[in-house]
Amino acid sequence: MTIFSSLPSQVIFDFNKHSAIQDWIIVDDVVMGGESAGTFKLNADGFGVFEGNISLANNGGFSSVRYQFEKTSVKGFTKISIKLRGDGKNYQFRIKANSGDYYSYIAPFSTSGEWQEIEIPLKDMYPSYRGRRLDQPNFSAESIEEITFLIGNKKNEQFKLLIDKIELK
Repeated sequence: MTIFSSLPSQVIFDFNKHSAIQDWIIVDDVVMGGESAGTFKLNADGFGVFEGNISLANNGGFSSVRYQFEKTSVKGFTKISIKLRGDGKNYQFRIKANSGDYYSYIAPFSTSGEWQEIEIPLKDMYPSYRGRRLDQPNFSAESIEEITFLIGNKKNEQFKLLIDKIELK
């Protein structure tokens, strides 16, 4: 008889009114000449708020917020769970096994306008670089050290994403 142990979930980031968010960095298309503008802050309820404006001007069209942290083992975990409230728009959740990697592993997700728990199987996250899927296997590393939320729906739009908790399950 085999007994499977279930690891408790491991929190990557749990937002609250006292969260230190200085390591969450905005990366917009301005790095390539675009004009999109995102911000990241804590609201009065202690949720992380990623919001702003996407502009397609000057070949732009994306905004992202990135968080690098100490290398965290994903052994024994099969998915990332994110509690959030979006604005009905589509986003991407991205991870990097090594923050220095040029590519990310991506999972697109849709928001409903209500609080929801998004569950992303790690094995379904595919490698991509600058919007192009790479001819490499899906995520199978043993650790991660960067996560990113990105919006880039190929249209001019306002966006707002409230984030409560991100954890490995």
